Amino acid sequence: MSFAAMSLAVMSPSGALAQSPGSAPAAQAASPLAGALSDPAVWRAYRARFVTEAGRVVDTANGNISHSEGQGYGMLLAVAAGDRGAFERIWGWTRANLMVREDSLFAWRWEPDKRPAVADMNDASDGDVLIAWALVEAAETWNDAGFRMEARRIAVDIGRRLVLFRTASPLLLPAYSGFSAEDRPDGPVINLSYWVFPAFPRLAQIAPEFDWSRLSRSGVDLIGRARFGPAKLPSEWISMKGDAPRPADGFPAVFSYNAIRIPLYLAWAGLGTPENLAPFLDLWNRRDRNGLPVVDVADGRTTEWMTESGFESLPALVACAAQGTAVPAGFAAPQSRDNYYPATIHLMALVAVQMRYRACLGR
Repeated sequence: MSFAAMSLAVMSPSGALAQSPGSAPAAQAASPLAGALSDPAVWRAYRARFVTEAGRVVDTANGNISHSEGQGYGMLLAVAAGDRGAFERIWGWTRANLMVREDSLFAWRWEPDKRPAVADMNDASDGDVLIAWALVEAAETWNDAGFRMEARRIAVDIGRRLVLFRTASPLLLPAYSGFSAEDRPDGPVINLSYWVFPAFPRLAQIAPEFDWSRLSRSGVDLIGRARFGPAKLPSEWISMKGDAPRPADGFPAVFSYNAIRIPLYLAWAGLGTPENLAPFLDLWNRRDRNGLPVVDVADGRTTEWMTESGFESLPALVACAAQGTAVPAGFAAPQSRDNYYPATIHLMALVAVQMRYRACLGR
């Protein structure tokens, strides 16, 4: 979510759980995305607040900009809600305004009060992955070969341009420019929240020439290795130069707005083992107030709090995935006061529970 960091880098963010006594709950096989956002009122409220009639997803806490990540989230949520009209509007705006590079990737940022609205042609790989994934889901949901063809074009360029498959363990670069060993003395630099784990099996269906499962395994391994400081948490931006990952140069060494998505994607993909989720669960179980802490990974100190209510969906999802804990009352009814990012995180967590951990809903 800390997209300003990208500029810095270029210049120098239905089924029961199988459970036995003494063991962790196992995730069920994921149900389809379509229909996972089953309360139409929840989607209508989100759409009314954050999606324009033209299909632009608005980041209300960030100058009302739009970015490829937000367009991808909007497309996924539209499929989950079964709203083809909204999906096509969001995709149409995305294609017209962000697909402006020479490849099939997307410019990462669109600013409504600037001309040109796209000032930086660099992409953001999480946005690229989310959009491709949403198109795969739409192709299957509405039997549309055109969506599938568009998804393949994007996935092929992700595989060719953004994934370092020739390394011992594949690495997903955060963008085409600014993060490789050629671009930075401490490169390659990665962001583990850009590994959108539930997307990779879907991308494998449309671009099978790339080893997406190996990329997924690499990401899970790195989450286990990038446990910095007393809290054993990953920083947002990580240098992969040398024998061991470390916080990247020139970025705050914090666990923050980007990294909170790591357990979301692990749990959604069914990769949220108790071991994988332990650092996040430990952090959030130790809180003495509402909100998620931003943590300096060097000393474990909390530097600020993410206080909007939607962020609370993540501890609920992680406790569900790791321990089978029922989600709290109100989990399925997001607050209307949240800005774009916490509201989106809440809906994504809700969809993840609907698809893979329905027993945690208690109904």
